[in-house]
Amino acid sequence: MFALHPQLAADTHLIADWPLSRVLLMDDRRFPWLILVPRRPQLCEIHDLAPADRAQLMEEIVRASRALSKAWAPDKINVAALGNVVRQLHIHIVGRRKDDAAQPGLVWAAGPAQRYSPAALADVIGRAKAALAD
Repeated sequence: MFALHPQLAADTHLIADWPLSRVLLMDDRRFPWLILVPRRPQLCEIHDLAPADRAQLMEEIVRASRALSKAWAPDKINVAALGNVVRQLHIHIVGRRKDDAAQPGLVWAAGPAQRYSPAALADVIGRAKAALAD
């Protein structure tokens, strides 16, 4: 049975459930940042997915990347599946700008997350949902 890792649950907000993945918003206002978590139990690696699920995950990565591009117009989209801290399979889709807080490095090295205010969070969730609905 699928269960979201507690660290992901603490750091994100639910946007949607797609055919394979739970779509989450990372609670860090410095970056437009979505996370896809395939709703399959005990997965660590992309190669652990069944072939049909791997294909579905790629389609969902593309869909999320396009939505992030549409809603935030970043200079670059970074896609990563790391798992050094949270072993549960999850895909980061991060919009980067040439002048963002992490440049020229990684978003994980940019210091502690700067959480959204309640009003900003509601706005960003609405913006993400609208972009993902297209």
